[in-house]
Amino acid sequence: MAEPVRAFRPRPPEPLPTPVPYDPELVPGLAVFLDLVEQIPLRADTIDANRAHFQTITPPLAEQLAGRDVVCEERIVPGPEDAPDVEVTIIRPAGVRDDAGPEDALRPAVLGIHGGGYVLGTRSFGTGELIDLAERTGAIGVAVEYRLAPETRAPGAAEDCYATLVWMARHAEELGIDPERIVVTGSSAGAGLAAAVALMARDRGEVRLAGQLLGSPMIDDRNGTVSAWQYDGIGAWDRNNNDTGWDAALGEDRGGDGVGAYQAPARAVRLSGLAPAFLEVGSAEIFRDETIAYAEGIWAAGGEAELHVWSGGYHGFTGFSPDAEVSRAANAARDSWWRRILAR
Repeated sequence: MAEPVRAFRPRPPEPLPTPVPYDPELVPGLAVFLDLVEQIPLRADTIDANRAHFQTITPPLAEQLAGRDVVCEERIVPGPEDAPDVEVTIIRPAGVRDDAGPEDALRPAVLGIHGGGYVLGTRSFGTGELIDLAERTGAIGVAVEYRLAPETRAPGAAEDCYATLVWMARHAEELGIDPERIVVTGSSAGAGLAAAVALMARDRGEVRLAGQLLGSPMIDDRNGTVSAWQYDGIGAWDRNNNDTGWDAALGEDRGGDGVGAYQAPARAVRLSGLAPAFLEVGSAEIFRDETIAYAEGIWAAGGEAELHVWSGGYHGFTGFSPDAEVSRAANAARDSWWRRILAR
């Protein structure tokens, strides 16, 4: 493993801002999250231990597929120039042939990018959403196994994801994909990579994305917003974990003027011309302020963005508190966007 670098630390405000309280219905789920996911504090010297733990809590793909009306296929697709090829998992609604011909209706497609702070997880960590979308919307999903930090510095992971997007578009007919209805989605670091892929797609002009869904996106390496300091040492994915992820992803470049938009999308100076965006975040998590700022930047550039800030929500609250009223509202809002964006 490449040696992580403690390259950058913003100065804390005095006094530290008071945290936003959690929605009471979400508190039990937060406790489960912390007990299950964050047993080992994520620091430079515990990345390997956390990776091993993540493997134990990620359901195997076969278990995720059991009883679901979908089929899957594993492939290896061309990676970025001078980089390894990329492993992907393709999730299709049952009955959709993997060699779809002209007689088959072309379907929307979703490039799914898993979270894990840029340092943890595998593509199986993000396949659950693709299975749900295949069943509910008929979309074809592709989960990408991008390279992790610190072994690969940013924007290497984003380039892996973009290479997969290009492969999807170039093989759209073979895959049964409508090339005009490809969406990129992710949560946390996966959302940060999804935002980077959307920027690359706009700049390189090879693929026209239909949309980008950014769930609690990890997009600002500086980690110095009010919301970041509100959850310094508390909550799900606190700012100390965030420091570890960004140190690993950027090394000595972190916090400097040379960090680019493909490495940390909050650094983008131009947010015009992007695919329509859906952004969601809890009010009680570190990513609140950078998510709001990113949506405001898209609006200021004349772009299309739908932003939801869920009152009292912790990082990942819909997954660990699914029965809470705010979680049901968040899921309904997300489902509404999927229906609208895939119908275009």
